[in-house]
Amino acid sequence: MSTQIPRSSIDSTNEVAAIPKRQRSQFVWLQPFALLAPAGIWLLLLLVLPTLIIFQLSLVPGIRPGDLVIPSGFDNYIRIFEPLYLRVIGRSLFFAVSTTIICLILGFPVAYWIAQITPRRWRNLLLIGFVLPLWTSSLLRSYAWITILRPTGLLNTVLTSLSLPSLDLFNRSSAVLIGMSYSLLPYMVLILYAALEKLDKRLLEAAADLGANPGQAFWKVTIPQTLTGIAAGSFLVFITALGDFINPKLLGGASSMTAAQLVYNQFLGATQNWGFGSALSMMLILIVSIAIALLIKFGDATPKR
Repeated sequence: MSTQIPRSSIDSTNEVAAIPKRQRSQFVWLQPFALLAPAGIWLLLLLVLPTLIIFQLSLVPGIRPGDLVIPSGFDNYIRIFEPLYLRVIGRSLFFAVSTTIICLILGFPVAYWIAQITPRRWRNLLLIGFVLPLWTSSLLRSYAWITILRPTGLLNTVLTSLSLPSLDLFNRSSAVLIGMSYSLLPYMVLILYAALEKLDKRLLEAAADLGANPGQAFWKVTIPQTLTGIAAGSFLVFITALGDFINPKLLGGASSMTAAQLVYNQFLGATQNWGFGSALSMMLILIVSIAIALLIKFGDATPKR
């Protein structure tokens, strides 16, 4: 004997079961925000909020720790354009651009050799060899270069033993460029290696079949295919070199004052002009932001074939 369930009971049961689904569908749009909330809170607390605090401090004339003052305008930003400070910012840009060019010139052949010429079984070992210096402190690496470049250091000792004239590199811009290039070269090599490893050799063979010599094939085939890696590596080295503090401080001396050192002096030096130091920090943030925007715009561009 079969028992027939009233249709009204079935309909009411379906309505009850459908309520949680409707409620869940109303909050579906919140799921992406819930997933992004941890990273968003992290960025808000450690990036956005400190930047806003620095911007607020940059609007005060000469704040010291514990002072209570009211922002007075953009006098600190106007002060940046004084000749003395423009020379410091120009020197920082010179070091950053020169280091980027040196790392690109030295890093591209090395990355090409590892990615295209070295047997595959040796590539990881060579890459580890380039990464190893990054495992040591940048301070120790700078002190190592002091030992090498100072007047009585290893370099001049070797030159003197070979009856060659000694080199006066320490406490000069050349020493800063050497230290910065040595510190940042592994980043350039790793990024260029990732781009050169994907190089399509069939295009090189086609260029050779069409009569292109190695130089023409390099400029017309290899460079366009690796342009994304060149842009990414160059911008990464430039941004890191622009904010480098240790190498100019230890290897360049007082004659190699950079924007990072100037900011340090304004916050922790004798003057403690936090307002001007914050304005300089905002200027560096602006320059780095422009570099990152250019990297986003051109770094992912796929070359036309």
